[in-house]
Amino acid sequence: MSSGNKVTAHSARRSPRPQRSRRSFSSRLTLTLALLLLAYGALVGVLGWHVAAEDEQESLQRLSHGLARHIVEHWPEITLADRDQADRAARDELLSMLMVVNPGIQVYVLDADGRVQAYIGDPGMVQQEQVDLRPVRAFLAGAALPLRGSDPMGSGIPRIFSAAMFPPRAGDARPPGYLYVVLDGQAREAVAGQLSHHRVWQSTALVAGLGLLVTLAVGAFALRRLTQPLHRLARRMRDYSVRTLQVVEPGRSSPPSAGDEVLAIGTAFDEMTQRIESQAAREQQQASAHRETMASVAHDLRTPLTALHGHLEAMAGKTLAEPGQRERVLAAALAQSDKVRRLSQQLFELAALQSTDQLLHRERFRLDELVTDAVQKFEVNGGPPPVTLHGAPPGSLELDGDLQLIERALTNLIDNAMRHAPGATPVRVSVSQEGGQARITVEDAGGGLPEELLLRLEHGQSLRDPPLRRSSGGIGGLGLAIAQRVATLHGGSLRPLPSPNGGTRLCLALPLAQAI
Repeated sequence: MSSGNKVTAHSARRSPRPQRSRRSFSSRLTLTLALLLLAYGALVGVLGWHVAAEDEQESLQRLSHGLARHIVEHWPEITLADRDQADRAARDELLSMLMVVNPGIQVYVLDADGRVQAYIGDPGMVQQEQVDLRPVRAFLAGAALPLRGSDPMGSGIPRIFSAAMFPPRAGDARPPGYLYVVLDGQAREAVAGQLSHHRVWQSTALVAGLGLLVTLAVGAFALRRLTQPLHRLARRMRDYSVRTLQVVEPGRSSPPSAGDEVLAIGTAFDEMTQRIESQAAREQQQASAHRETMASVAHDLRTPLTALHGHLEAMAGKTLAEPGQRERVLAAALAQSDKVRRLSQQLFELAALQSTDQLLHRERFRLDELVTDAVQKFEVNGGPPPVTLHGAPPGSLELDGDLQLIERALTNLIDNAMRHAPGATPVRVSVSQEGGQARITVEDAGGGLPEELLLRLEHGQSLRDPPLRRSSGGIGGLGLAIAQRVATLHGGSLRPLPSPNGGTRLCLALPLAQAI
């Protein structure tokens, strides 16, 4: 077989089978209810028929309990079993009279061992000449009814009966015999089956059918009403699977009532879909912000790298012949290299801070001393504008956190203020305590921060999600974003403060360490 035929045969084997149409949930519930009702009706009918038959037979046996004894007491000639002494014609006439009076009964004369001695009718009808005497003795002993005995007709069906023992004769150790009267013989059973049972079952079937139809109608209506929320939930799930789910309007969804699982499932599904849609939207925003960040980083790196490459080419060539020109180009190249270094370091630090929610290095240190050292470091390095420590000393302020990260955040704030401060106007740094927080304020007299950056700081929003775009291209606020993230990791905040004289005032608030 060729490869093409193999692929065709394989795809034919893998082709999905056509799905059979399935009934709706409510129709299946209705069909199940109908089957349960039919089974229940059949069970009740069988049990009812059995109980009714038992009651009928017990009633008949109770009503005719003394029939055999009455016959024996009032017609003593039936007890004469000896054919030489008994008037056979009179006994047969008596038995015939009893059968004519009540054709539904069968009268038998039994000897002491339970064998049939006399019966009016066709002799061939007696198929079982031996009658079990145990039920007869229990009947005579007053056992609970109904009691069933043998059927001499040979039907194999136990029959209810009435029995009486013949009076014992003088000198006989054993009773002379029994009178055994079958109360529900085959003749009575045939007539009852043709008449009463037929009408009873016909009426019962009619009533049961009407009851079943009414119950099914009511049950179908109730099941339809109960499964309507499931149908709506299924439609919403199908709509959501093809991305056509409509967002539930606020105020239209009502809280589910206690114990209503269907409404609870529907509400949970709506909430789940809203969370999934919100999460998908956030992921799309994050992906878009990531793409913008990468483009901005590429822009920020390309500009100094291009300038650095140009300076290096100039130094490598023979065009720098004027005195001091080579030194100026080298200084410019170093400045561009420092810019690339600072930008790459800030991006690395910010990425490391964004990837964790816990501080890896925690220790207790003096925050006031850390601020003083940072200000002195900028004073030693010199350069306009100067950095001064402003305000009264706050005293000992102990902080429990990462000293390196706090120092990095403070350095970023001061460096950012120095780059935006005009001329020789000093950058002022102050430390104070307010409640359980230490507040480090860095103030400059520059042109102020961009409006979008100020709004994010005022509302506590992240400066990196999405990134802040400069009007000239690239991203901005990396130093402030690092300081904000450091404050968040320590349980603090970075907020702008009002500046009446212009410029920018930023407050880095950090929680103080608990007293030991």
